[in-house]
Amino acid sequence: MTELHLWLRHEVRSTERRTPLVPSDARRLVERGVTLTVEESPQRIFPAEEYEAAGCRTAPAGSWVSAPERAVVLGLKELPDQPGELTHDHIFFGHAYKRQPGAEALLGRFAAGGGTLLDLEYLVDDDGRRLAAFGFWAGYLGAALAVLQHRGRLTAPLTPLSKDELDALLRPVAGDEEFTALVIGALGRSGRGARLGFLTAGVEATPWDLAETRALDRPALLAHDVLVNAVLATTPVPPFLREEDLDDPGRRLRTVCDVTVDVGSSLNVLPVYDRTTEWTDPVRRLRKEPPLDLIAIDNLPSLLPRESSADFSSALLPQLLQFETGGPWGRCRDRFHQACRELGIVEGEFRNG
Repeated sequence: MTELHLWLRHEVRSTERRTPLVPSDARRLVERGVTLTVEESPQRIFPAEEYEAAGCRTAPAGSWVSAPERAVVLGLKELPDQPGELTHDHIFFGHAYKRQPGAEALLGRFAAGGGTLLDLEYLVDDDGRRLAAFGFWAGYLGAALAVLQHRGRLTAPLTPLSKDELDALLRPVAGDEEFTALVIGALGRSGRGARLGFLTAGVEATPWDLAETRALDRPALLAHDVLVNAVLATTPVPPFLREEDLDDPGRRLRTVCDVTVDVGSSLNVLPVYDRTTEWTDPVRRLRKEPPLDLIAIDNLPSLLPRESSADFSSALLPQLLQFETGGPWGRCRDRFHQACRELGIVEGEFRNG
């Protein structure tokens, strides 16, 4: 493996408690000769001291902007608005390859500075399968929040908790009415997590996947009480829910949780809303009569930060141990260049390309 300096940055979003690399896996990287600098972060579920004990260097939050030129900056969610030119290679979820709002501005910052976005969503194997993902826990939490909302027990603001604490809230109690649930994308990571979340709540969800969505039975969809969407479309497909469906007089559907949260993208399979919901206000009412509530939070796994971080880190670790210009990371780099071309962004000299 080429000598690697990883710089684990602080997340600017106040509700982001996760980390892509936990201290135990950081220790394994250090033992293999990786230089690892970890920024201090008041909200990260694992404090900087645990990384320091694992042999990592520590640095102030936000200091990645002045990191050594060859350092690779590792994070999860969005970058701060400054600096305007990004000179480093960055590993994180950029959400910029489907013409989402802000995509052109973000990729333009990389082009201006000569850096590269190595988007974790596109870290895939030879068959195109994701190598590291938070999908299972996103699905589990999507189902959990939908259940709590449908049962009238979801309180705001949302706060991180452990799985044991969440499961205690999910288990049915005397007086809970039975309801039907549907998971679309049931065979994927998120779908499997959603189905288990419903089972923990005492509900066996109807599982739909490709076979059921090729010829969508819209009346059957609307006949369920709760819907969790766990489909991440990569090519255009007919939407699962349309505005006219929300006004269908026969609609039984009352609660929707969109785990994918592809709002703003032309590939959005639930184009019935135009903004995400937040921890402070997790539910948006789309219709008053009969009521229809939407949950669309784009960092659901951060509500179970310890468990979701540990799972993701264990999957990412082998890829970091084999960090190189080819293979999965090479595909990430190629996809970045492709995205720039698709948006008409003129690329400069790329240090590693």
